Amino acid sequence: MPTVTVIQPAMAEEKNTVLRCAAYCRVSSDSEDQLNSLMAQTRYYGKFFENSETEILVDIYADEGVTGTREDKREEFQRMMKDCRRGRIDRIYTKSISRFARNTKDCLKNIRELKSLGITIFFEKENIDTANMTDELMITVMGGLAQEESTSISQNMRWSVQKRMQSGTYKIARPPFGFDIINGNLEVNEEQAQIVRQIFGWYISGRGTKKIADVLNENRIPSNQTHVQWNATAVQYILTNERYIGDALFQKEYITETLPHIKKRNYGEKKKYYVLDTNPPIMEKSVFETVQKILKERYRPYSNNGHLLSGKIYCAKCGATYKFKKYGNKHYWTCRTHDKKSDLCENGRIPEKNIYAAFVRLYNKLMYNYKQILVPLHTELQNLKLRKFNGNTNVMDIHKEIAKLKEQNHVLARLKTKGFLDNAKYLEQTSEISAKVNKLQSEMKKITRSDDEDETLEQLEMLIEYFEKQTAITEFDKASFEFLIERIVVVNQNELEFHLYGGLKLREMI
Repeated sequence: MPTVTVIQPAMAEEKNTVLRCAAYCRVSSDSEDQLNSLMAQTRYYGKFFENSETEILVDIYADEGVTGTREDKREEFQRMMKDCRRGRIDRIYTKSISRFARNTKDCLKNIRELKSLGITIFFEKENIDTANMTDELMITVMGGLAQEESTSISQNMRWSVQKRMQSGTYKIARPPFGFDIINGNLEVNEEQAQIVRQIFGWYISGRGTKKIADVLNENRIPSNQTHVQWNATAVQYILTNERYIGDALFQKEYITETLPHIKKRNYGEKKKYYVLDTNPPIMEKSVFETVQKILKERYRPYSNNGHLLSGKIYCAKCGATYKFKKYGNKHYWTCRTHDKKSDLCENGRIPEKNIYAAFVRLYNKLMYNYKQILVPLHTELQNLKLRKFNGNTNVMDIHKEIAKLKEQNHVLARLKTKGFLDNAKYLEQTSEISAKVNKLQSEMKKITRSDDEDETLEQLEMLIEYFEKQTAITEFDKASFEFLIERIVVVNQNELEFHLYGGLKLREMI
């Protein structure tokens, strides 16, 4: 009788582990009905895992009053994705695809990223589990339907709003400072109206918007919003709001029709509707017109929250921020410490045009030389990251295991070629090996992932991709500056250090 020896498999059987699960909930408005729905979802998931022996709930991520078409607006969703990248989650539960996203492109992008990290998602309403690869087509279809539903609702609401604007019957949901909404109509709030008149008077007398905001805050005059202080932007909004003379300008802003829906300032792309005598006035028209004339005279280019450069320029000597100064028609930036007392800091004022010119030179140098500067830096950071984890025992073990599995794939391929293995068996075994390799690679990503390093690498990738599509500039470009520059450090009167997003620091002579 032949002797049979059982050869145990080289791979040890996987141990049963408890899956770390997360639940994602979202409601698209902050109405009471929707918030009750959100609480019901969070309570449901809180109890769902109580008696499970194979799964444990690590966190519930809940966004309220936000749209599903813009994932960057969902803070809790972004927090969940970060936790997934940090290796804290194995599986996600969500009510439906429409709760997860109403944008098919973003939906599939996130699902594929999560699958690459070894994280599965279960959509309860559709009964779809991303652990099964064949479900991706279903996800595409359902995600597309959810997107069409969102687009259809948006179009209907936009049409309704447009009609009400055309007829002059559109009602705003939140009253401007100085008004209350009573029975759907704007009525003057006399206590706040006195402050509005004072703001107009101060501005005509020569005070700037920042100074007016400081005075209001110093006197603890409440703004329209709870726990929100006055600032220059809020003051300027009051000074330019036609509601204070009894009129209304509709569609100052608009929402884009294509996904993702983005709110934009209307510079003439859409029709505007100016309606006379929509509400009782607070200011006389002559005063309002005088203020508009002064605002136009004081206007500075590249303004953003007072100025594009506000809060971005720092002194290398004392650490203070730089402030804007105007002398006649010339614009300067000066160290706040030096401005108070020149003996305390030697860094004085710098002409604004010199700062912009330095940026133009820096931009063009990067545009022409990014392949020699950014690409090698990105490569070196990747290599440093790999070397950092090469001594990690867990990483080494995973490397060895992946190598073994790939060798098994080669053996199976040779056996199939020689006719010792039929096609069905070959596909079955190679699929099993591929699944194990994918799981090990996911574990590798979780071990080697470092948030700071990853963010730096991502920023460098964005910079490289950005300069691949750019051309040289001959004058200051606001959009390029905002995309590239995180801050500017004034080394001395003749040299600036530009800090780019991603950690790169480059000096430029003034």
